[in-house]
Amino acid sequence: MIRHWCEAMGDTGPAYRGPDAVAPATMLQVWTMGGLTGHADHADHAGHAGHAESADEADRADRAGRGGRTEAYDELLALLDEAGCTSVVATDSEQEYLRPLRPGDEITFEAVIESVSARKTTRLGTGYFVTTRTDVRVGAELAGTHRFRILKYAPVRRQPKPPRPRPVVNRDNAGFWEGVARRRLLIQRCTGCAALRHPWLPGCNACGCPDWDTVEASGAGTVYSYVVMHHPRFPAFSPSEGGPGPAGPYAVGLIELAEGVRMVSNVIGVPYDKVRIGMPVRLVFQTYDEDLVLPVFRAGEGAA
Repeated sequence: MIRHWCEAMGDTGPAYRGPDAVAPATMLQVWTMGGLTGHADHADHAGHAGHAESADEADRADRAGRGGRTEAYDELLALLDEAGCTSVVATDSEQEYLRPLRPGDEITFEAVIESVSARKTTRLGTGYFVTTRTDVRVGAELAGTHRFRILKYAPVRRQPKPPRPRPVVNRDNAGFWEGVARRRLLIQRCTGCAALRHPWLPGCNACGCPDWDTVEASGAGTVYSYVVMHHPRFPAFSPSEGGPGPAGPYAVGLIELAEGVRMVSNVIGVPYDKVRIGMPVRLVFQTYDEDLVLPVFRAGEGAA
């Protein structure tokens, strides 16, 4: 078993080979485990090639065959299940090493429920932290202690995903959003000096003329600048945009359109850490729910 462990860990330390070998300290829990089948063969689960002879040793071997779990532990988990704490997650473990273990040592162990916390509220739900302690002995001598802690909890009832926040539409920018709804990206153009502008304004910031019309953007652009958003993550956003889930950060770009104006939007199509200044992008309209369409910019193949 020492050889198997060292091979799995890639540990070639000389202390674990030869007639004077010791077991790696972090193998402490291994000697109390019953294997994949959970069998209760006394010779295997007493911890070495010796045989369990007493009733106490037989009981310990039986517990080892069940992964070291005692009947009291199983009863406690059943009580917590009845209280609604039907989910479990391992939180941490601690080991203390008091003496090296060597081939031929007869290992025995005692597992106890050391503590059950008061009811706690966590992000996963409310429940109890249960700590078990396993004392590993060679004869009467304590060789090491292993503590293992779980959270047995009642899962939080997930609320329906809230709708994505809507853009603020007012009389100055209503035409822009009407265009987006029709899958058209409209840019304001001053009828006095022909300057293009974005975002939309009630008058030209170049000549002051209040009159304007629009031109439709071609959809081509480049990343002028960008930021990577890490936090906070809003429930209304999908995982690829920083919402709950395994996906990570997302990129928000300042996009320079081929027409010369710039606008802020998401950069999609490539991982956030692959976005670069000068990267070509192409406008796409993305539907988020029944009545929300937003312009975003796709990088990657076909963006140029």
